[in-house]
Amino acid sequence: MSRLQPAIIAALALLGFSLTGCVGGKTTTTYTVETGGDVHRGADVINRYRCGACHVIPGIHDAHGMVGPPLLYFSERTFIGGEVPNTPANLVQWIRSPKSIEAGTAMPELGLSEQEARDAAAYLYTLR
Repeated sequence: MSRLQPAIIAALALLGFSLTGCVGGKTTTTYTVETGGDVHRGADVINRYRCGACHVIPGIHDAHGMVGPPLLYFSERTFIGGEVPNTPANLVQWIRSPKSIEAGTAMPELGLSEQEARDAAAYLYTLR
């Protein structure tokens, strides 16, 4: 075996590993958080209530708003509104009644039902 063969084998192995499903450092595993909501209905709720007028929301048509924070990677955030831990119960409360969590927030109370808020929360927790 020549000295060059181990280097070629190592280079081929490295090439093989680099071609096996790595997508920009992100996994393709789907995670779920129990909200009592439905992800697909959540996308519809977010569209219907025009949440994208204020927020950037991946996967939502015309959701390019710059008033509120972008909701990219929402499920990885520690806090909601900078006030309460990011849990399903807190998120549903925030969506339904943001001023009950942070009195001075600019987030409006939109009048979502409990189920609509659960559905919207289910969608937001897919944002990784």
